[in-house]
Amino acid sequence: MNFRRGFMLVLVSMLAVPTAQAQWVMVARAVSGRIQRMEQQRTANNGGYDVASVILEAQADKVYDTALKTLQQHSDKVTVTSSDAKKMIIKFTDGQQNAALQATSLGPKVTQLMIASNAMENGQTGTSIVLQGVMKVCKEMNVTCTVEQ
Repeated sequence: MNFRRGFMLVLVSMLAVPTAQAQWVMVARAVSGRIQRMEQQRTANNGGYDVASVILEAQADKVYDTALKTLQQHSDKVTVTSSDAKKMIIKFTDGQQNAALQATSLGPKVTQLMIASNAMENGQTGTSIVLQGVMKVCKEMNVTCTVEQ
């Protein structure tokens, strides 16, 4: 009797794992391409920040490679200060803002791309280096990305 219960438990567990993975894939597809963004402008008392994140249906190493190549192709506007392929982190600057990006694998073909930087000076306008970076990677990967409001 204990053998039968153990066997049933193993069988149910094996069937549940693919179902959970399938649900995760559906969630990833539902949010794929939606750029989430948080920012706080720099003030006298606060350093400020600018962060953007997007889920992409692609392998993490491909997202990392695409981001690195895109930054290197725009060396007239940004400088890559360091890159770590193992951690999939790239640090870069445009001379006014310092930023870093990281590609994190959430599954075989699902990646979270996160880019963060120090905030622009209070009163400055224009698209941030963070948002520009996410949009360029999306474009290079032929993914339609939109900024969530």
